[in-house]
Amino acid sequence: MTQDDRGSVVVTGASSGFGFRTAQLLAEQGHPVIAVARRPDRLDELADSATGARVVPVVADVRNPDELKRAFEKIPQEYADIRALVNNAGLSKGFGPLQDGDPRLWQEMIDTNVTGVLNLIGLLLPGLVRRGAGHIVNVGSIAAHYPYLGGNVYAATKAFVHQLSLNMRADLAGTGVRVSCVAPGMARTEFALVRYEQDAARADQLYDGITPLGADDVAQAVAWCLSRPPHVNVNLIEIMPTDQPFGLGLARTRP
Repeated sequence: MTQDDRGSVVVTGASSGFGFRTAQLLAEQGHPVIAVARRPDRLDELADSATGARVVPVVADVRNPDELKRAFEKIPQEYADIRALVNNAGLSKGFGPLQDGDPRLWQEMIDTNVTGVLNLIGLLLPGLVRRGAGHIVNVGSIAAHYPYLGGNVYAATKAFVHQLSLNMRADLAGTGVRVSCVAPGMARTEFALVRYEQDAARADQLYDGITPLGADDVAQAVAWCLSRPPHVNVNLIEIMPTDQPFGLGLARTRP
């Protein structure tokens, strides 16, 4: 999707972090954005901050297909020509070995990171195929490839996203619809606060002594995927802080 292709881009999880900045950046580049999230105040803030093209807020929970369908039926007609989807909504809850985990948190991650991704694809992919063009960018994680203590269910949900992206590429060959996956490493957003139930001190410890990725780093990678010419498909971008070799392990000297 080039800058000359002014169809709308749907960005989920747009109320904070990667999604917020991705929506801003795409609007700056002239693409109308349909921003999906559960927090209307954050979406209003996003819409007010956007420059270039309009950001249309859609208050909906990606876990609820009926709610999504109703919300998209209310999108203004001039923004209904959807050319791309950025499946960004996701979360991690809890941190520790699987044997000490909480099944309720496992289910919340599966419902958001797996079912939520499928809900948006199920809603929008048929239209892209009918158009004969379009692009889906799924936001994965390096956790899909590199294990670390406490990653377990979250990492498994992101492995699903990565494998789904590859299989979608196979299914969509010849349709003109492209699929990419962007896999960030450690990034400083609200993500860690959600994982640690708003314990800011504990979240800050993750970044002690390192320079993590920022939301703009990931947004730029997403926008780059979308900006490639129609004959180019970026299968996967893996992006980490320089201080992070793999997983959550850091390049530190231990006594």
